[in-house]
Amino acid sequence: MGEKTVPELARDTLKQLVIRKLAPTPANYEAIFNEIGGLKTESSFPAEQLRKIAQDLPAKTPGQQKQRSLMEYAISQLNWEGVHNALVAYGSFAPKPENSGFSPLTSTSEVAPLAHAPIPPSSTAAPALTADFLEQIARLIEFARPALGSDDARFTEQTQEMLRIMRQPGVDLVQVKQMLSTFGHRVSFAAEDQAEIKSTLLHLLRLILENIGELSVDDRWLKGQVDALMGAATPPLTLRRLDDVERRLRDVMLKQAEAKGRAVEAQKEMRLMLGAFVERLSVITDSTSVYGGKMEEHAKLIEQATSLEELAPVLKEVVSATRSMAHDTLEARNELRNMKDRAEATEAEIVKLHMELDRVSAQARHDPLTGALNRKGLDEALNREVATMRRKETPLCMALLDIDNFKKINDTLGHSTGDQALAHLAQVARECMRPQDTLARYGGEEFVLMLPDTPLEKGIEAMTRLQRELTKRFFLAGAEKILITFSAGVAQVGVDEDGAAAIKRADQAMYMAKRAGKNRVLGA
Repeated sequence: MGEKTVPELARDTLKQLVIRKLAPTPANYEAIFNEIGGLKTESSFPAEQLRKIAQDLPAKTPGQQKQRSLMEYAISQLNWEGVHNALVAYGSFAPKPENSGFSPLTSTSEVAPLAHAPIPPSSTAAPALTADFLEQIARLIEFARPALGSDDARFTEQTQEMLRIMRQPGVDLVQVKQMLSTFGHRVSFAAEDQAEIKSTLLHLLRLILENIGELSVDDRWLKGQVDALMGAATPPLTLRRLDDVERRLRDVMLKQAEAKGRAVEAQKEMRLMLGAFVERLSVITDSTSVYGGKMEEHAKLIEQATSLEELAPVLKEVVSATRSMAHDTLEARNELRNMKDRAEATEAEIVKLHMELDRVSAQARHDPLTGALNRKGLDEALNREVATMRRKETPLCMALLDIDNFKKINDTLGHSTGDQALAHLAQVARECMRPQDTLARYGGEEFVLMLPDTPLEKGIEAMTRLQRELTKRFFLAGAEKILITFSAGVAQVGVDEDGAAAIKRADQAMYMAKRAGKNRVLGA
């Protein structure tokens, strides 16, 4: 292994996997690790023998050709599972025998040569092979290409060349067919690579996060971040989940920075107090040494005294030195007590800051009463949904609802009951919403619902369903059943309209619903 440590070998192995563009399989990892470390490799994968078998396999049909290519690729990756799958599928692409009961025109052996023949103008398949149809295929390839990665420059060049030829006037369909066949093989390889890489990276990410979580048992902030990332790294992955985690982590990181600054100040204060404490101990030590020396001198004078007149001044000095020592000791005690009080106050402040961090991190974008998004959370979610709407060219509806006669509930039953009514409505709304919908408290008794992939008519229907659900689920104020109703306006966001303008239109429709008799939904 030379002078390299195991961690260094592991790091170099991962680098070589990337440089050689090999899948991060256990077999590949072991082979490169042993190669770099100079270890003897026990050959557990008969690559040469399998490669010879693959070369001897007949390839009379396109399906057999593909499976043989897949097998050769799996052998190059030392992938037993890939070899197994290719061999299992290979048999299903065998040519049909002459006496199988099929017409000779439908046998696989006959179809392959006919595929290269030009398509006659009178063929029923000809109308489908138009320029528009080829353009749709080309666009499909362009849309799928980013998902296959960009590591293989040659593959990218071949794809661009194929797209160029497909878009030429008077394109040769036989040439396009051959290129699509080759492209299909390469896509199958690339897709398998990307799937395996994604799975392995997710596995490595979770291992790293689990390790960090084990090392941060006493750090609640970091533990919360790790838990959030663990959840985000659990398939199926969605951009919405990743965006939510990113915003949550940014909130916590901001508060962490504030807490870290305060912790640095506290450490500085503790160092100053410790320095003062050491200095005071030094002073006490010096005073004690001086006091001890004086006591020794006075003891000698007392031993040499022969009369009371000689003892009087000595005793006076002893009393004076003792008083001075007592005064210094009292000052030191008071100063040390003050240091202790300051240290306890600093510690209490840090604990309070930690608790505030936990609370603010949880509520930075949520209304504490209803659990719905607050205005800050609404603004961020609104920008995200409008951007998604424009990117995907899908409809987005904004609904604004206002509880009917809410002031009467507050005046007759109290504000506490009014708060419970708001929480009840938010709970029922969440249970009626789809996972992709968003609920936010707009202010007071007003709520906003964002309904992605929803045209105006469907948005009105969704709010009407929520009204019906509220009539089935009475709000209980003690033993009294209270029917909560609301008036709502719904607006579909325009192509060039921002979210705030759509909410304003929904607000105007809501007021029209109020004037029309309440407990109804109107579209803007």
